[in-house]
Amino acid sequence: MPRNLDLTALRSFATVADAGGVTRAAGLLHLTQSAVSMQLKRLEESLGRPLLDRSGRGVSLTADGEQLLGYARRILRLNDEVYSRLTDQAYEGEVVLGVPADVVYPAIPKVLRRFHAEYPRMRVQLISSYTSRLKSMYARGECDIILTTEDEMDAGGETLTALPLVWVGAPGGQAWRDRPLRLAFEHNCIFRKGVQEALDEAGIAWEMGVESDSTRTIEASLSADLAVHAVIEGTSQRYLEVVDHGGALPELAVTRVNMYAAKSNGGQAVQDLLDMIRHAFDEL
Repeated sequence: MPRNLDLTALRSFATVADAGGVTRAAGLLHLTQSAVSMQLKRLEESLGRPLLDRSGRGVSLTADGEQLLGYARRILRLNDEVYSRLTDQAYEGEVVLGVPADVVYPAIPKVLRRFHAEYPRMRVQLISSYTSRLKSMYARGECDIILTTEDEMDAGGETLTALPLVWVGAPGGQAWRDRPLRLAFEHNCIFRKGVQEALDEAGIAWEMGVESDSTRTIEASLSADLAVHAVIEGTSQRYLEVVDHGGALPELAVTRVNMYAAKSNGGQAVQDLLDMIRHAFDEL
């Protein structure tokens, strides 16, 4: 049956070792000398080994005591970190994160899961919208962090990755063969204009087969093989697939995923969230 160390006794032991004696340690711990001595005795009895050499005038550690001290410091450090994270008011609050719908997957769910595990008292309000709206919200102070998909980057931004757009459609679909090519895009999709220009330059006739303000409408239409669409490489949903067109469709532009973060919101939790987002997009 597993046995547990007494953390209170372990703290007294580490304090005695660092202070060089029971008297000084008792003052640091705000305990009586007898209470500290009793805790040390209990710790030795539980381990069945002497930890302090009391033969001299002062207190020194035995070989076993020296070995335990390293463990004790690590255990206490972890204990204090856990207690601080779960109770400190500094790690409570809300962060508003804006992300374009087409780059929510696969990175953002992983980020949210990890951040919640490390900061369970912090709430992340996720807003999914198109880039131009997110930038407007950020400018008005309505978002703490936003991600964008755009060709360039404004001042104060940070490029997380730069990836090509790819054609996507229904698994095994044939819509990409149709002429005019039927496209499905949201009204405010930032990729829409560039895709149309690429088709015009390639001399491929096209028509806007499906347009909507709803991402779900676009996804459903693509899954039904009614049209094709363009997404950033690596962000396609599992119910869509990259079109293997063999050169029948033009290659599309490279786009940036940029991140903007409010300078005034620089607490440790937010800084860790930014690092998690960076790491997630490094893996794309």
